Amino acid sequence: MKLGCILMAAGSGSRFGVNKLEAMFEGKTLAERAIDVIPKEDFYAVAVVTQYPRLMELAKSHGFLAVENKKPEDGISHTIRLGMDALEDADALMFLVADQPKLRKESVKAEIAFFMEHPQNLIAMGHGTRRGNPAIFPKRFFEGLRMLSEDSGGSEVIRRHEDALLLFQLEDELELYDVDSVAELMRLKELTQQT
Repeated sequence: MKLGCILMAAGSGSRFGVNKLEAMFEGKTLAERAIDVIPKEDFYAVAVVTQYPRLMELAKSHGFLAVENKKPEDGISHTIRLGMDALEDADALMFLVADQPKLRKESVKAEIAFFMEHPQNLIAMGHGTRRGNPAIFPKRFFEGLRMLSEDSGGSEVIRRHEDALLLFQLEDELELYDVDSVAELMRLKELTQQT
């Protein structure tokens, strides 16, 4: 099976006030942390979709495909299509976001192994009943992903096919925590210090 990976890192982070991918967390930028959790050896190819030249260079330095999103204002759906076009021969795709600073590579690898046991299912990371990213979509869901518009993402496809969804359970719920604002990043730092 040709499993591909798409890192979606094209958003402008308007709620953050600045480019949040350059925000620091435990000594690394969010962009660097997102790149670091991708287990390259588990994918036939990895595409990093972004509008930022610095992240494109970082992607290339790791041997990943750097896909420029010239129209980030067209929303998540545009980022998804650009990534899918770059990995058009994939049998399944994992989609990651770039703002989960506590996500660990070991968890990503474990989710992939879980998917390989259930290759016809949609797989998402979870903690209890809470669903999060990354998510893996087998080929039979690609058409639905391509039909998304504006700021609709993979969650819309998952909601239409809840019967096919399996959650890969994480022990640490903080791995699911995504940061959309400076306040959320500060809160995550506080929560991390408490554990």
